[in-house]
Amino acid sequence: MPPRPRTLAAAVTVALCLGAQAVPAVAADAPATATEVSRGIEIPAFYTPPATLPEADGALVRSEPLPLALSLPSLGGPLPGEATRLMYKSTDAGGEPVAVTGAYIEPSAEWRGAGPRPLVAVAPGTMGQGDQCAASMALEHPLRFNGETVSVGYEDLSIYRLLLRGVAVVVTDYVGLGTTDRLHTYVNRVDGAHAVLDAVRAARSLDSASVTSDSRVGLFGYSQGGGATAAAAELQPTYAPDVTLAGTYAGAPPADLVEVTEAIDGGDLAGALGWSLNGFLQSEPDLRPIADRYINRAGEAALEDLSTMCVGDALFAYGGDSSTAWTTGGQSISDVIRAEPTLQAFLAEQRIGGLKPASPVRVATGTADDLVPHDQSRQLAVDWCRKGAKVTYDPVVLPGVGSGLLNHFAPLLADQGKAISWLTDRLSGEPARSNCWSMPVQP
Repeated sequence: MPPRPRTLAAAVTVALCLGAQAVPAVAADAPATATEVSRGIEIPAFYTPPATLPEADGALVRSEPLPLALSLPSLGGPLPGEATRLMYKSTDAGGEPVAVTGAYIEPSAEWRGAGPRPLVAVAPGTMGQGDQCAASMALEHPLRFNGETVSVGYEDLSIYRLLLRGVAVVVTDYVGLGTTDRLHTYVNRVDGAHAVLDAVRAARSLDSASVTSDSRVGLFGYSQGGGATAAAAELQPTYAPDVTLAGTYAGAPPADLVEVTEAIDGGDLAGALGWSLNGFLQSEPDLRPIADRYINRAGEAALEDLSTMCVGDALFAYGGDSSTAWTTGGQSISDVIRAEPTLQAFLAEQRIGGLKPASPVRVATGTADDLVPHDQSRQLAVDWCRKGAKVTYDPVVLPGVGSGLLNHFAPLLADQGKAISWLTDRLSGEPARSNCWSMPVQP
C-alpha cells in the first residue's frame, strides 16, 4: 500500500493540538478488571452492560469518577472540572433497550450568562468502531498509539472550551461504542439522536451535577456529531419532550448518506464505509441477504478488520481504497445502492431534514468540504427553512487543499469558536435570528 503523507500529517497535527500524557484508570463502583481487549487496549469492566436495564430512557445504570488527562489543580477545584463516567439506558432504532456510555463534566469555571448553569450535550465526530475509540475513554487517554491502534481524542478541544465558559458538558459514546455487547451503529439517525437526548436526561439525574431540569440545554456536534445533533433536534419533540432545547449546532452534518457514501469512497476516510455497513447490518438484519450477494471475501475481511478500528487506524489502513475491491462484481457501494431498492429505502429513512426542529438550529459547512459534501449539508438548512424552522446557516469559506480529510477538518477548527459563541448566546436566553431569507444567495 502506498504511503499516505497527507493522512499522517493530519493525524500528527491533531495529536500535537491535544498533546497530553494518559493517566491510569480509576475504578469506583465497577470492577477494576477488563472484560475485553480491543487492539491491545483493555476495555474496563464498567463498559459491559448488565443483563437488565432500567425502564426509563436516560436512567443511570452506573457511574464512577473519570480522571481527566488534561487537568490542573486550583483553589476552586480541578480545572477545567470534575468528570464522571456514565452508563445510561436508551432505546435503539428497533425500539429495544440499549445501554450507552458517556461522561459528564462539572466545570470549575463560573457560568456568567443569564439563568442557572446550562448543559451542553456534545455528540462526537467520527471516532471509529472499536470500543477503545469511545469519547469518554479519550477524555482519560487523549492519544493512544500502541502499534495496534491509533486513537485521538480531538473532541476534547470543544469540550474544554465549553467548560471554560462555565457550561456543564455531557458527552455520549453513542450506541455500541465503548459498550462491549454490540457494534457501534455508526451514523444511524435514530440511535444517534436517542443517545444524545438521553445523555441529557442522565446528566440531570446525577447527584453530583449542578444542572437541573431548569438548566437551559444545547446540543453541539460536528461531522458524525453534526448528524447526531441534527437528528436529535428533529426527534426531540416526540422522543424527549422533557428536554427543551435552547439551540443546536450541527456542523458538517451527513444528512444524505447516499451522497456521503459516494464522496468518501476512495478518499481518506474510505474505511467509514465499513463502519456504516457493519452498523446497518446489525440494526437492520433484512439487509443481510444484499450483503451476502455483493460482498466478497476481501470485503468481509475488511468489515471485520474495521469493526475494531479507530479513525486513525482506518486512515492508515484503508485511506484511498475503493469499495470496488470489496464486491463480487467490482461494483462500488454506490452502484450497489442504485441497484437495490431495499437499500435505497433504508437510506431514505436515514435522511435528516424531513422533520422540523422545534428550537433554533445552526448549520455550518465548509464550502470546500468534499468528504462530507458541502451541498448536502447546505440542503439540510434549505429543507429546514422550507419547514419554517429557525435556522442560522453559516458557510465556512476556505480554499480546498487537495485532501478530503483536511478540507473537512479545517472548517471544524475555523468555525468552532463562532459555533460555541452562538450556542452560549442561546444558553443565556438571547433569541436566535433566522437567515433563511438569505439562502438563495448563500454558497
